[in-house]
Amino acid sequence: MKKITLRFFLLFFLSLTLISCKNSPSNKEKPDTYVKDNYNKQEVVISMRDGIKLHTTIYSPKDKNKKYPILLKRTPYSCRPYGRDSFPNNIGPNIHLMKEKNIIVYQDVRGRWMSEGTYDNMRAYIPNKKSNNDIDESSDTYDTIEWLIKNVENNNGNVGTWGISYPGFYSTYSTIDAHPALKAASPQACIADFFFDDFHHNGAYLLSYFKITPVFGTPKDKPSDTAWYTAPKLNTKDQYQFFLDAGPLHNLNKYFQNNTVDNPSLRNNDKVDDFFWEELKEHPNYDSIWQKKGLIQHLKNIKPSVATMIVGGWFDAEDLYGPLETYKTIEKYNKDNYNILVFGPWDHGAWARSKGKNIVGNYYFGDSISEFFQKNIETKFFNHFLKGKGDQNSGLPEAYVFDSGKKEWKTYDSWPPKNIVKEIAFLSNNQRLTTKQVSAKAIKFISDIKRPVPYSEDIKTVFTPRKYMTDDQRFAARRPDVLVFETEILQEDYTLAGDILAKLKVATTGTDADWIVKIIDVHPANAEEQKDGMQDHLKMSNYHLMVRSEVMRGKFRNSFSKPEPFIPNKKTNVNIKLQDVFHTFKKGHKLQVQIQSTWFPLIDLNPQTFVPNIFKANRGDFKTQTHTVYTSSTIEFSVLK
Repeated sequence: MKKITLRFFLLFFLSLTLISCKNSPSNKEKPDTYVKDNYNKQEVVISMRDGIKLHTTIYSPKDKNKKYPILLKRTPYSCRPYGRDSFPNNIGPNIHLMKEKNIIVYQDVRGRWMSEGTYDNMRAYIPNKKSNNDIDESSDTYDTIEWLIKNVENNNGNVGTWGISYPGFYSTYSTIDAHPALKAASPQACIADFFFDDFHHNGAYLLSYFKITPVFGTPKDKPSDTAWYTAPKLNTKDQYQFFLDAGPLHNLNKYFQNNTVDNPSLRNNDKVDDFFWEELKEHPNYDSIWQKKGLIQHLKNIKPSVATMIVGGWFDAEDLYGPLETYKTIEKYNKDNYNILVFGPWDHGAWARSKGKNIVGNYYFGDSISEFFQKNIETKFFNHFLKGKGDQNSGLPEAYVFDSGKKEWKTYDSWPPKNIVKEIAFLSNNQRLTTKQVSAKAIKFISDIKRPVPYSEDIKTVFTPRKYMTDDQRFAARRPDVLVFETEILQEDYTLAGDILAKLKVATTGTDADWIVKIIDVHPANAEEQKDGMQDHLKMSNYHLMVRSEVMRGKFRNSFSKPEPFIPNKKTNVNIKLQDVFHTFKKGHKLQVQIQSTWFPLIDLNPQTFVPNIFKANRGDFKTQTHTVYTSSTIEFSVLK
């Protein structure tokens, strides 16, 4: 394994979660010295109730004639640059809030970078704390805000939190047992539960996250301003072939063992040095470990004094479940709270970047979409609750959502919108998606574990997958192990707004199988070509845009905690909830559904024989099987009328 250099780490995380001070301004205004010219910088350590000291960086406006609110971001990804004389180009959630002047604070969370203590990946919340040793991210946030309010000059007594991805998780956490000074929180692409975000989807392990595991699982015993962990070196640019050749997951243990390459005797040893990899492989089910780390179940008593704005991207491959479920849970249990939702045509964290053209993968959605969000939504939210009246009349709608088919913003007073109806589509053995059920037929395909369906045509290795969320799916539609069902050419626009439920009726010759459902917008043959963003080998003519997709590991079809084998050749129900979409399939397009059983190496290979723990399956457990999908299966859409 290879030591990650500081430069490599910086480049990686700027892409991954925008973790350092981000949001590059447009080419016309590059205030390289703006922060240094207009802000004073302090680096302090703040003692938590149990005595652990957390490194905290404070940027305060030099203009002392006014009082300013505090904007706090807590992160496991470092609040670089370190050193009182080192300044980033930008600070805060966006350039507008930076230039309007706010007190911007970054903090390395417990056990990370320059902070003391032991890091716990998604530290579990402790509801009834009995002593100062009962700490969690809620108590650490409370203690931090308490210190800031009392010790930072010229603060106006109001605090807001924000963060993207893992920092979004900490922003959500700040709302639980919130400090009285906390007035606004904006969890963005927020992790909510690691069994459904990032590393798992409905029990299937996202093998594509393998390379990032050490970032979260390598312990450190003292503060550090440089990366202390190592990354697996795959020695290839073809991750599909790498993981296919690697075989069962337990063969990957060696990448988390010290000196494995030089000491062959360790290669069959299951003991690993990465506590997160150990957690993944020892807890394949939704057991008490994962349940305790989940944050959703603790959002039932958010104080009405804390306004929340949940932000996400329709094409976020990493954290789509988190922001949607966070919004819906707060909305359900805290009806008097100010709680709004913003979703745009973005991949992970793209709303915080300043780019003229909004392109996800190959697909262009429009210009200046992120800038619109930053100026007209995010800045307005924080200013109202931290500098303004702070009442329910913020001027923002309940749901600010982008129709990814029409490529335009819409506003609603609820999400999903009130005027949606549920419509059911039926599968047909002639590859049609119909509004009427046809006679039940059995459609069979062979799922060959030596030739799994790739999730992308690209030859590459990635830390986290992103581009595939809008990839052209023609390559998959042309495989015999991918079933295709589509409507006739649409005679009028058809808008989906909300979640999608696939109710599959299936069978397999084996005792386990994965089931993947993809919803696709098939563009017409005469679709106008994009000017930018498209890979050379693709055309918009007949482009198969993936709008939503999801996997269900079959053994978890009835319970994520208690997996069950399939009975060979027995017709079985498998329901798959696909997260919300807001997409208009335009007149002249077709709506297509693809169903498959492998998605490699986005997710790991299912042995297709039931084993208690796939992380410990042997090569002999992996078998090619024949799967059946019955045309009595249905897809339930949320349709906007």
